[in-house]
Amino acid sequence: MEKSKVYFAREITPENLIKIYEALGVELTGNVGVKVSTGEAGSRGYLKAELIKPLVDKLNGTIIECNTAYPGKRNDATEHLKVAEEHGFTKCGQGVEILDGFGEKKIPVNKGKHLKYDIIGEAFDKYDSILNLAHGKGHAMGGFGANLKNQSIGIASRNGKAYIHSCGQTEDPDKCWSCKYEQKDFIESMAEAATAVADYLKEQNKPIVYITVMNFLSVDCDCDAHQTDPVMSDLGIVGSLDPVANDQAFLDMVFASTEDGSDKLRERIDTRVGRHITEYAESLGLGTTEYELIEI
Repeated sequence: MEKSKVYFAREITPENLIKIYEALGVELTGNVGVKVSTGEAGSRGYLKAELIKPLVDKLNGTIIECNTAYPGKRNDATEHLKVAEEHGFTKCGQGVEILDGFGEKKIPVNKGKHLKYDIIGEAFDKYDSILNLAHGKGHAMGGFGANLKNQSIGIASRNGKAYIHSCGQTEDPDKCWSCKYEQKDFIESMAEAATAVADYLKEQNKPIVYITVMNFLSVDCDCDAHQTDPVMSDLGIVGSLDPVANDQAFLDMVFASTEDGSDKLRERIDTRVGRHITEYAESLGLGTTEYELIEI
């Protein structure tokens, strides 16, 4: 497989976010869904509305999200929308839609060994093109989160999240946390779900592009209401048509850092077998870990 192109901007600004999108060379048209984590109430690292609003407005896009499987203020569509409003997202583009607010649907998982299907928010079908706009940071369960997590756990419905977290054992959010599985299997389940979404869009000739903003680099995810402080400096923005390459670029920057504190993020990633997600996603044909970094 040829190397994928990954575009990189060191400075994190609304202008550079737009430049990265334009460098990808794909025009997202029609009803554009922008998958962003709205951030749990109390978290601080979620992508800020003032950063992403110019790009979302340019695309006339809608922020799309799904409810969480864990207890909190985002496991119900009504309360989730309140959090999204508090975080400023309802003023971006066409506002916010909770994809599983009124239902869910199963889509095929054609490759892999853990999931028989993926369960996504039913309203996902309304969108003609997708921007996977991720926040690169650590994560308590996955080690890190970026485009692959944003496309797997992020687009899964509440029951779908339970199904991925349990590696295909249950769709019940109240039971999935007590399921027994190997950590590696969970990482692979996320990769299988992300691949299922990509395959589903490809079958319908719906484009998707990938951007990750690498700021507020905490070991914790934006889903954590008690998210800890960043452990290292911001790295910039990366964008690609390949989610595997884009996640790999983020990982490589973290693991190349010599900054004090960066070891804490590396430890979080490796104790959760986090780096395995890119190599497994590559084996599924979702993308490649080989890339050319192009600074803009």
